[in-house]
Amino acid sequence: MSDAFDPITGYDPKNEVRSITVEIDAPASVVWEILTDLPRYGEWNPFCIKAESTLEIGAPIVMHLTNFWSQDIAINTEYVCANDPERMLSWQLGWQADWPYAARRDQLVTALGPDRCTYQSINAFFGDTGTHVMRFASPWVKAAFDNTARALKTRAEAMYATAR
Repeated sequence: MSDAFDPITGYDPKNEVRSITVEIDAPASVVWEILTDLPRYGEWNPFCIKAESTLEIGAPIVMHLTNFWSQDIAINTEYVCANDPERMLSWQLGWQADWPYAARRDQLVTALGPDRCTYQSINAFFGDTGTHVMRFASPWVKAAFDNTARALKTRAEAMYATAR
C-alpha cells in the first residue's frame, strides 16, 4: 500500500491495520505452504478457522472468522487479487450496496535467507466508511491479525523442525 491518500480507490493510510511482523525460523516456502493449505487452517489459525478457495486471481475465498471478543463466527467472502508465491497473498472486497465496507488484506512473506523469513498482514479499509470501520473494528482486527501471525510462526517453525 502507498503512504498517501488515493482519491480513486479511497485508500487512506490512516485506515490501515498492520499486524506485528514476526520473524520465522523457517523458509518462506514453508510459510507459503501453510498459507495456501486452506483445508488445514482450522489446525493452526485462531482467526480464520476455515477457508475455501482455488486461490486463483478473481476467485472467491470463503472464510469462517472468529470474533475474539464475542467468539461468534462470521462467514465472509472476498476475492483473491494477488498470489505471488512465497511473497504475497491478497484478497479484497469492493464496495457493495448491502455491505459498503470495501477492504483489502495483504499477507506479506519476506525471505531473510534460505531458512528465515518474516510475515506481516496488512488490512486497508477504503472509502468513506474506512474511518468508521477503523473506529469500531481496528482493535479487533489488530488482535486477530497479531494472533494469526504468532500462530503462523509457531506452525511454520514446528513444521520446519520436523522436516529437518
